[in-house]
Amino acid sequence: MKQPKKRRFQLSERQLGYAMVAPSIILIAVIIIWPIMLSAWNSLFDYRLNDPAKAERISTLSINLETYADNRYLVYDTMEDIRSAMPDAGGTLDDIATALDEQHETLLNSDEGLAGRYEEVNTMLENYQPVNDDELRLTEVPEEWADGFANTLDEQTAAVQALREDAPEEAVQPLTDLESQLSNTKGSILEPNFVGLKNYTSYLGDGRTWTAMLNTLLFTVVTVGVELIIGMLVALLINRVFIGRGLVRAAVLVPWAIPTAVAAMMWTFLFDGQSGIMAHYMAQFGLIDDPGTLLSTGAGGMFSVMFADIWKTTPYMALLLLAGLQTIPRSMYEAAEVDGANKIQQFFSITLPMIRSAILVAVLFRALDAFRVFDLIYVLTGGGPANSTESISVYAYKLLFEQQNFGAGSALSVIVFLSVALLSTIFIKLIGSDLFSGRLKQ
Repeated sequence: MKQPKKRRFQLSERQLGYAMVAPSIILIAVIIIWPIMLSAWNSLFDYRLNDPAKAERISTLSINLETYADNRYLVYDTMEDIRSAMPDAGGTLDDIATALDEQHETLLNSDEGLAGRYEEVNTMLENYQPVNDDELRLTEVPEEWADGFANTLDEQTAAVQALREDAPEEAVQPLTDLESQLSNTKGSILEPNFVGLKNYTSYLGDGRTWTAMLNTLLFTVVTVGVELIIGMLVALLINRVFIGRGLVRAAVLVPWAIPTAVAAMMWTFLFDGQSGIMAHYMAQFGLIDDPGTLLSTGAGGMFSVMFADIWKTTPYMALLLLAGLQTIPRSMYEAAEVDGANKIQQFFSITLPMIRSAILVAVLFRALDAFRVFDLIYVLTGGGPANSTESISVYAYKLLFEQQNFGAGSALSVIVFLSVALLSTIFIKLIGSDLFSGRLKQ
């Protein structure tokens, strides 16, 4: 009797397609979608690393047990120093300690398990261990207790200030330290910094944001337009057969191969008003009034970054267009010559229609790349002078890393992402739809 054949595991064509695409989808989710989601989440908070009270994303009124326990120890230690230097202040110091102890007991009794968490944090601090666990370090507190605790600290701070007025010289510094420690203890109470869409409304109504956006659009339109024209001429040149064509093709790609930061530094020296060769000869030929104009004025700075970008990325545009030119059959030009068409007529009747897809792809890629320009402008002009060359990406970087304002910087980053997504969608829908439909018809 024959054994029935075991059915082998088999995927349908559609399932196999999904299985092959799955790794790419996972990679896109990890590399692209997750950072965008994190930026969008950060943008909903007034999140500032340079402000201890806003260095966390806090949705509810909370207390930082690490800061609270650390300053509580310092307060009591400093009060002992004051007792030694100023024995007459014992009564006032006892009142301060009693008031703080009452608030401390109320805090520990406000939530079951809070006392154990406080002791754990305190033990870690005594052993010089950082408290990195946010769930252990941060805990929600009742608003009533937080208000009472803040009022108590204000009252005790006033009492310390009164003591300092008549304090002997050796007690002045400990009293000053105690006042500072009470203030830091108050800072352990973290107000909610969830602001919703406030970062977006605030910066969309900011003139500097729109100036940066207009600078970005101007940079994109001018550089991509000039690169398309020059890139087309270069592509037509290196597509011809002549002696040394390989060497010319390699030489043309050199600017594109240079890292952007290195190229920007090079152009910084060339455009320098005192020693820059380019600035010197442009002034000699009457193109500019003064060599320092290029990097010290708004118009000069914008010209400089555009010129540097056109020099660097025109080879990339030419390379994409060259790929399109090489797909055109030579027989079409021969037939046009037989019909009496000159070179200009051949270009507009054969070349342009045949490489339209390549042009659309080249313009789309370069427009998206130019719209998010950062490194060239940041190294060459820093966005100056007076923010006249600042792009939206440079502005977002300054907020994020120079001002440590992660909430506002993340909001601008999301705006950049949405702008690029909108730009690409409109471009494909209105201009580049035939890129795909034409192939389907064929």
